[in-house]
Amino acid sequence: MMLTHDVAGNGPAVLLLHSTVCDRRMWDPQWPALLDAGYQVIRCDFRGFGETPVPDRPYSEAQDVRDLLDALQIDRVALVGASFGGQVGLEVAARWPDRVGTLALLCAGMPGHLPGPDLRAFGGAEDELLEAGDVEGAVELNLRTWLGPEADDATRNRVREMQRHAFDVQLAATEDVPGLDLGEPDLGKITAPCLAISGRYDLADFRQIAARLPTLLPDARHLELPWAGHLPSLERPAETTALILDFLAETWPA
Repeated sequence: MMLTHDVAGNGPAVLLLHSTVCDRRMWDPQWPALLDAGYQVIRCDFRGFGETPVPDRPYSEAQDVRDLLDALQIDRVALVGASFGGQVGLEVAARWPDRVGTLALLCAGMPGHLPGPDLRAFGGAEDELLEAGDVEGAVELNLRTWLGPEADDATRNRVREMQRHAFDVQLAATEDVPGLDLGEPDLGKITAPCLAISGRYDLADFRQIAARLPTLLPDARHLELPWAGHLPSLERPAETTALILDFLAETWPA
């Protein structure tokens, strides 16, 4: 199954991978700026998000991304990933390092990371609300957890819509399809330069991952944004877009 995606522009390819609080629409603020900068820009919905259906057989998000690149005949790409999208980006870069030219990670997860107490508490609270049928409560929990103080009402409504849609799609699924176990990727095989961004108001897990990545990758730097929560590209889109463009201009010039 091909992931639902958008593609536009010419030039070096940039693939945008979304957080699981959102879908590919989270990149609306960055899309025109990347096109204007001279890139070919691609964004996709993971399975069970946006317009991509829930899986009907075991699957791997990293393999889905590679299959998408193959279908678009893109040999090498810059990956920009938020949260879970950043985790998938790390896995793609580790499994197929020749396919990834650079990595910009926004509050990324990491393959093999064991959740800390705050992340476990969030997961437990979300599960309780969903099991009780309180989908609206679960949506609002996500907004409180993942959006920092800079997010305005319009941004909160945009994230609310994307998260509610994801819950509706996933809860309507008739069976639980497991992920495909490809084994834990070796991050030491990543060759791409990496910018690991974290947010001051994010959960400790993601701040710790971003700070740790420069010790695991050969060419990585960490930048913490003092104003950001978990979704800086939506909380301060202009400022975050400028950071991404500056990093791409240095490591993946158009």
